[in-house]
Amino acid sequence: MLIRIGYDIELSVATPMALIYLLRVHPSRRDDLVAPESVIVSGGLTPEEYIDSFGNHCGRVNVPLGMPTVRIANEALIRDSGELDEVDRDAPQRDPTELPLSTLQFLLPSRYCEVDSELLPFAWQQFGAVAPGWSRVAAICEFVHQHLTFDYQRARPTRTALDAFRERVGVCRDFTHLAVTL
Repeated sequence: MLIRIGYDIELSVATPMALIYLLRVHPSRRDDLVAPESVIVSGGLTPEEYIDSFGNHCGRVNVPLGMPTVRIANEALIRDSGELDEVDRDAPQRDPTELPLSTLQFLLPSRYCEVDSELLPFAWQQFGAVAPGWSRVAAICEFVHQHLTFDYQRARPTRTALDAFRERVGVCRDFTHLAVTL
């Protein structure tokens, strides 16, 4: 199947800045694009592109003084099988002592996934009795999908997992941050 993807984002800018974005198809899916993405940045600004340490295709736009808004748009067509991701209902939960060292960086808290909060006791109370592994992950994801309402109009870049939990609203990244934190 073919899926049309894209976005048209306009940001207010108060000062000159380096605007860094992760809005491109991941390099692992680049060969599935029917034609290359067509990123357009307003004001004649030229994005510089790079691959970050996680393998994401990133961009940077250097916004000059006096430019009150920046608009970034992209459109593409990508081929996809439409098949669901493989599920292993017997997937075990691994202890951090068993994980490869290269994965440990993904277990650290971040400014969006604050683990020293009211979410820690809530998570143990809500999911501690659920069998570790796939069952627990599925229970957490189901909770997040039932608890949050998707509302693009109420999106904000500073919302944390705890904020999403309390406000019961979010966009894609807020759903992810809450699930990962729990």
